[in-house]
Amino acid sequence: MHWTSCLKIAEDVAQGLAFIHQAWRLVHGNLKSSNVLLGPDFEACITDYCLSVLTHPSIFDEDGDSAAYRAPETRNPNHHPTHKSDVYAYGILLLELLTGKFPSELPFMVPGDMSSWVRSIRDDNGSEDNQMDMLLQVATTCSLTSPEQRPTMWQVLKMLQEIKEIVLLEDSSQLDLRSSNAIP
Repeated sequence: MHWTSCLKIAEDVAQGLAFIHQAWRLVHGNLKSSNVLLGPDFEACITDYCLSVLTHPSIFDEDGDSAAYRAPETRNPNHHPTHKSDVYAYGILLLELLTGKFPSELPFMVPGDMSSWVRSIRDDNGSEDNQMDMLLQVATTCSLTSPEQRPTMWQVLKMLQEIKEIVLLEDSSQLDLRSSNAIP
């Protein structure tokens, strides 16, 4: 998937989660790729939100990929999902978007190594490495082990919007450069 499609999906999901957290003051509790539906123009819609409060699935009943979305603090059956555990799941979802790999296939690496590994998987050209690295930074920040270190979904949405602005500026400057180099 082209990284701009990843950015569009990431922004839509972040916007949905931020709304669930802020406006409704609820927790999704079960964010994963199978709970994100895509429209014809890659517009993302979140499903199955807030149903986790109705059930308490055992981590032993989950497959490896579903369990990988669970934040470390919620892997204990006595701990309920929180806004910060949704942010963790979002980070894992973003890594899945960037790599095309299921969460159970993602290696545990330090962020610098993760960047090199993601680049080795993707077929993007070198000029898009910076944009991909920005998205990867958001993903790694969201999936930090400590919930206190994770941003809120509003902060994540703001980071994504800043990436989008940078990309638009870079695209317009490249377009200006191409048109100035055109033969009259």
